[in-house]
Amino acid sequence: MSEKKIPSGFIYFFGAFGGILFGYDIGVMTGALPFLQSDWNLNDAAVVGWITSSLMLGAIAGGALAGQLSDKLGRRKMVLLSAVLFMIGSVLAGLSPHDAVGYLIGTRVLLGLAVGAASALVPAYMSEMAPAALRGRLSGINQVMIVSGMLISYVMDFLLKGLPEHIAWRLMLSLAAVPALILFLGVLRLPESPRFLVKLGKIDEARQVLSWIRKPEEVDDELTSIQEMAEVESEASKNTTWGSLLEGRYRKLVIAGIGVAAFQQFQGANAIFYYIPLIVEKATGQAASDALMWPIIQGIILVAGSLLFLVIAEKFNRRTLLMVGGTVMGLSFIFPALINSFMDAHPMMIVVFLCIYVAFYAITWAPLTWVLVGELFPLAIRGRGSGLASSFNWIGSFAVGLLFPIMTASMPQEAVFAIFGVICLLGVAFIRFAVPETRGRSLEEIEVLGAGESPAEVSGKPVTNH
Repeated sequence: MSEKKIPSGFIYFFGAFGGILFGYDIGVMTGALPFLQSDWNLNDAAVVGWITSSLMLGAIAGGALAGQLSDKLGRRKMVLLSAVLFMIGSVLAGLSPHDAVGYLIGTRVLLGLAVGAASALVPAYMSEMAPAALRGRLSGINQVMIVSGMLISYVMDFLLKGLPEHIAWRLMLSLAAVPALILFLGVLRLPESPRFLVKLGKIDEARQVLSWIRKPEEVDDELTSIQEMAEVESEASKNTTWGSLLEGRYRKLVIAGIGVAAFQQFQGANAIFYYIPLIVEKATGQAASDALMWPIIQGIILVAGSLLFLVIAEKFNRRTLLMVGGTVMGLSFIFPALINSFMDAHPMMIVVFLCIYVAFYAITWAPLTWVLVGELFPLAIRGRGSGLASSFNWIGSFAVGLLFPIMTASMPQEAVFAIFGVICLLGVAFIRFAVPETRGRSLEEIEVLGAGESPAEVSGKPVTNH
């Protein structure tokens, strides 16, 4: 490792930069899809759903594989590999032969491997680099990167919409290779996580990394704490398998982490992000290809909400924010259906309520899911745990992306969103009864508390800042 000091800001920025690619590839199909549908004359809702959701299908596997491999190869090497996959997948998708639905789906599955890897690796890396008192805020940078990537993709879609349709959607998809190259070059300079270095026995390197991102008086104490927990976990990890995730000492934290990740997607957020032009088209009759300003509006709300989260991240408990946010999100989905059952509301009413949903999602569930995924899993199973949580997150995203166009073809949009609203409220109940409070606690404290006490007991304790 180079002896030259790497600025902590550089480490945190590029540590989270994978979120830009994650977000771009989530958002880009929103604008590309209307042009692709017109170019290839795609009218089958199931085919549209498969093209859109194939990215998530690859991400399911990518999250699990990256999590496991990162425990062996390190977070940094896996982020570099995912950047390479991003570049290859983006270019191949843009080169899709005409009407080659199977080819396009295949390239998006490949791209999904990289997206899934980023979704698992970035939270794990950021949580291991950040001090406990700032972990929510710094991990929240990942969400700012994700929604910034989405907004960039929406803006690019809008700027490119004047091109011939067969060129426009291809260029939209291919341009993801540019931030992928930036990520690759930036990560080349990043250090490995100090916790992973301790796990490898590279104590001096771990101390050096900590000296870059901690106050001098904090380095030795934190290194000692990491070493003590690593010694305990090294014995446990020798026998760690996928089955270990369900062992008694880990089970509560694993259920909490995976459950939060799954609920985030089954709540239906990506139905908005993937299909907002088609939602507006169905509500107003305006052509989807002419409704590309709406994704930009959603993107601006997402970025603003994520920046607000950075301000409040360490001022409110994680569970409080998730329960308040989930309640408002659920009601935002349910109210349009209730209102329409009593009166003929303006067609754009549903879009207004979707904006309220997006605002609260951006401030609460969107960033906090990944903060918790980075915090809840003990070191011995962190790679597997965060990878599995990522996979469940992508299973939800895949299901929503595939089923939403099929559902809206067979029932009113308001009814579809009301179903998601009920799921939001179920997510609130899950947080209340199954998820411990983690704000201000070190990763080692969370592990000890999770192994020895029920989530209700943990969440009831006063939170101390470190």
